[in-house]
Amino acid sequence: QVQLVESGGGLVQAGGSLRLSCAASGSIFRVYAMGWYRQPPGKQRELVAGITRGGSTNYADSVKGRFTISRDNAKNTVYLQMNSLKPEDTAVYYCNADLLRLGSMGPQGYWGQGTQVTVSS
Repeated sequence: QVQLVESGGGLVQAGGSLRLSCAASGSIFRVYAMGWYRQPPGKQRELVAGITRGGSTNYADSVKGRFTISRDNAKNTVYLQMNSLKPEDTAVYYCNADLLRLGSMGPQGYWGQGTQVTVSS
């Protein structure tokens, strides 16, 4: 069994900062790409940022220069540092990981339960 557990969401004023964390645990052999997605109210889920096991990153245009994704491979954990937050960043943020379970033939994608981020104006 594999779990992705997110933490760090909350309510913040515009211009503020939050740091999200997501830890993968369970019968894991290796974690490959990890990423953060978000789903604003009434909209579809969208990619925010992704990071490979080697540390290569990519970002949505809307967050470039404000958000930073990082990871700790030893802890199977990915982080999202969010600065200069805007009301339009309000959404449920989900962690995603492509990982290989012990005894499995190939990697699969897993999702966290989501954490609410609300930015007030």
